[in-house]
Amino acid sequence: MDLKLLQVFNAVHSEGSVSRAADRLGLSQPAISHALRRLRLELKDPLFVRVPGGVAPTPKGERLAFSVAHALAGLEKAIHEASHFDPPTSERTFRLYMTDIGELTFLPYIMEALQAQAPRLRVEVDQVALTQIMPALESGALDLAIGYLPRLSEVAQHTIVVERYVAVVGKHHPLANETREPSLLHRLDYAVVRSHSETRRQLERLQLEDRVRLTLPHFLVLPALLARTDLATLVPYRLARHFVEHDEAVILDGLFESSPLEVGLHWYWRMENDPGHRWLRELIIGLFDETGGGAAHPAGR
Repeated sequence: MDLKLLQVFNAVHSEGSVSRAADRLGLSQPAISHALRRLRLELKDPLFVRVPGGVAPTPKGERLAFSVAHALAGLEKAIHEASHFDPPTSERTFRLYMTDIGELTFLPYIMEALQAQAPRLRVEVDQVALTQIMPALESGALDLAIGYLPRLSEVAQHTIVVERYVAVVGKHHPLANETREPSLLHRLDYAVVRSHSETRRQLERLQLEDRVRLTLPHFLVLPALLARTDLATLVPYRLARHFVEHDEAVILDGLFESSPLEVGLHWYWRMENDPGHRWLRELIIGLFDETGGGAAHPAGR
């Protein structure tokens, strides 16, 4: 149905008068009457009847009125938000991809900043399969992906953190205060997270696969395990720092060299100039960027 017809219907219902609706919309009365005739034919109902001082809706017209007004208000809001973004009042929902490492490392600080600057904004975090991140960004099912995603191509990307891996043990581990020598790695037993392939790669590179004693589905239980057992783990430095800040662990730094891993903010190009999207990107970059800034560039190129 023609959007202009719905606007005419809404104006006539709100004003209770064809002439006042014409003034409100900047149209002539004959134009309003013509639009109403088209609506009556399409909907097979008079929609309005004459009453003293103007018009009143029929029962069907009254039932339609709320839905039409709600739809037009939603459309007007969407159009406004497409060109304007006001953080303190926006109720927009943003959907982010992060692993559980990303959630622990980044999400508390993002939400803290949003509560201060955009308290009505909503965030949904999804952990889709790696192969589904690109389609989800392209379709709009995801707004941003945050993480070490070297295979993600054909999207805009901004590196915010350069990570490295370290060994971590509980603060009461018998080897926590040993001299930091590479041989110490081979005296430790390890817990690893099954879904985190980079930890596996680090263990293989260091020839520590035979020292793995526990395999887990996620990182949530690691701090408790480190605190109550003599197991160690290899994790990104910022996650290790999170464990230490909660008084649960000791970082055994300097035992091995880890290749730098670029943790990036990724988004689809069509969202580049969306005001709200751009505001959120700049907020996240401002919170975490330790790379000295720089423009977004295509990932994988």
